[in-house]
Amino acid sequence: MSKWQPVMSGVPQGSVLGPVLFNIFDRDMDNGIECTISKFADDAKLCGVVITLEGRDAIQRDLDRLEKWACANFLKFNQAKCKILHVGQGNPKHKYRLGGEWIESSPEEKNLGVLVDEKLNMRWQCVLTAQKANRIKRSMVSGLREVILPLYSALMRPHLEYCVWIWSPQHKKDMDLLESVQRKATKMLKGLEHLFYEDRLRELGLFSLEKRRLQGDLTMAFQ
Repeated sequence: MSKWQPVMSGVPQGSVLGPVLFNIFDRDMDNGIECTISKFADDAKLCGVVITLEGRDAIQRDLDRLEKWACANFLKFNQAKCKILHVGQGNPKHKYRLGGEWIESSPEEKNLGVLVDEKLNMRWQCVLTAQKANRIKRSMVSGLREVILPLYSALMRPHLEYCVWIWSPQHKKDMDLLESVQRKATKMLKGLEHLFYEDRLRELGLFSLEKRRLQGDLTMAFQ
């Protein structure tokens, strides 16, 4: 008989109330911050534009403020998870400290499941997304429409569309890579193998991923 093990994490565990209380607790974290800070649960990201030395100094001052806030609230940042992502051509790639220790730089980082690199190239995000969806597709053995279509809509397509307005592919090879996932999934259906891709979509009442991305862009623009 197994026993419950305590969960050691930065966010109180056990109920919805835990994260809510934590968000209330850290809501004053950004007081006095000069740059842009974004918070999600126990993660925080500090962003700033560095064109001159003043931009570099502003980021360092904010890091010092965050460290003082953590000490005043008896908290400690996980230094191993603190990374610097330098973005943009001609970035001077300055070094920064947190609590007296230098922060390591990283060529790429994940932000809520979206992989972002220093060149803002979404190629690897497209590759990883296609790989995840294909792994799910390989586990589908039935060729029946009433089985494949619900599974595709519930398990595969969410990976292909998660936060896609942020990493929407701009190059044709990336677009084709993502579209090939849906193309192969629809070809698994018995009785539709002989049809062209567009005809299979029409028969199933689906749209191409490119059209769904356009629909998402229009929705975001409207909002």
